[in-house]
Amino acid sequence: MSKSRKLILASGSPRRLELLGQVGIEPDRLMPMDLDETPAKAEHPRALAKRLSVAKATAARKALKGDPVWDRQLVLAADTVVAVGRRILRKPEHLDDASDALHLLSGRNHRVFTGLTLVTPSGGQRLRMVETRVRFKRLARADIENYVASGEWRGKAGGYAIQGLAGGFVARLVGSYSNVVGLPLYETIALLNGEGYDVHRSWHAEAG
Repeated sequence: MSKSRKLILASGSPRRLELLGQVGIEPDRLMPMDLDETPAKAEHPRALAKRLSVAKATAARKALKGDPVWDRQLVLAADTVVAVGRRILRKPEHLDDASDALHLLSGRNHRVFTGLTLVTPSGGQRLRMVETRVRFKRLARADIENYVASGEWRGKAGGYAIQGLAGGFVARLVGSYSNVVGLPLYETIALLNGEGYDVHRSWHAEAG
């Protein structure tokens, strides 16, 4: 039963796809959902991550309804939010935005929240919220200017990629590292296992 179950990832994020590939999971279909990700007034970062992950999964499931191949399959969605206190740092759009984000993170603690939503074949939803605490070293002007010049911040929540050059900025991390990259693997695997998806299907080397 588990071998025939298909997995749809409601995301186009290369980082999420790479993380799944790291543990041998290859989604059968990618369905990035183009939704308004603007926080509601006074919305808590944790609540935003949860709301958007549910919205992405729900939108993907709705788009597949009635499709004889893809309906009643597993739909996985995630949304990652970086915050300093209650201040949400979304993806910078300009150089100045990236510089401002790094100045804010310099020498401070911040939190990375990811909401995970798995829509089951019966239409039910299984949710997980994951939080990681990160502390940056105090960044010198040269650190910020050169990082912004690298362009690595583009498309990254909080304006940095921990798996890249910014890994050298991290003085302390408490929680899931893969969560900061964009997808908490332990919790993702637990959700999929709970619905009978065979996460080990590609682990066995082919004979010959």
